Amino acid sequence: MNYNYSKLRGRIVEKYGTATAFAEALGTHKSQISAKLTNKIDITKSDIMEWSELLDINRNEIGEYFFCRESSES
Repeated sequence: MNYNYSKLRGRIVEKYGTATAFAEALGTHKSQISAKLTNKIDITKSDIMEWSELLDINRNEIGEYFFCRESSES
């Protein structure tokens, strides 16, 4: 199942300016962030907790950022 992470991408840019800066804050490489945001690698529960903290996402908003399904409509 693929997810739409456009809102999450926007939050990353809002808080860190670039995915590269966000990756540095996480202590990882931009390619890992990119792979997760393009559904090539799953975002884990640990990722969700860590990313939410760094991006100031409230627990009640997690679904809006991490669980938006891709539309199957063309």
